Amino acid sequence: MSHLDPPAPQVDTAPLLRIQEVAEETGLTPRTIRYYEEVGLLAPAARSGGAYRLYDVEDKERLRFIRGLRDDAGFSLSEIRQLLEDDQARARNRDRFRATQDPAERRALVVDALDRADRQVATLRGKVARLEAMLAAAAERRAHLAGHLADLDAGRKPAHHPRPTG
Repeated sequence: MSHLDPPAPQVDTAPLLRIQEVAEETGLTPRTIRYYEEVGLLAPAARSGGAYRLYDVEDKERLRFIRGLRDDAGFSLSEIRQLLEDDQARARNRDRFRATQDPAERRALVVDALDRADRQVATLRGKVARLEAMLAAAAERRAHLAGHLADLDAGRKPAHHPRPTG
């Protein structure tokens, strides 16, 4: 299991929960959960007789995983969708790989898995590059402010320290 994999659902005999209960447990709003359904990030486990959305433990874990990618790691919903799709495809391919002895099919499954892994690496490298650019910009702001502080500490009127362009 990689760090990108959603956590494995825990076996639980808990009853299915309605959207408000899941929202409270995951720190999301019902509106956000419905939106995630609209854009294909989640499908409720079931519907009640009154057509209420019902969610199981796996749904809650998926929502927590999505929230972590969105809030903690800053992934866009498009990036999250792709990561989740690749993860689901990887699980399907793993099952298919184990179920077949056909070398051509096994090779095709491994090639597909490599393509998906390459896409994940590219997504993560893009995220790292964006974070490094943000870090560099913050360091430039800090250096600019440190120049003002040095001037003030030396009893000089803060000079204009031009920021590097780039």
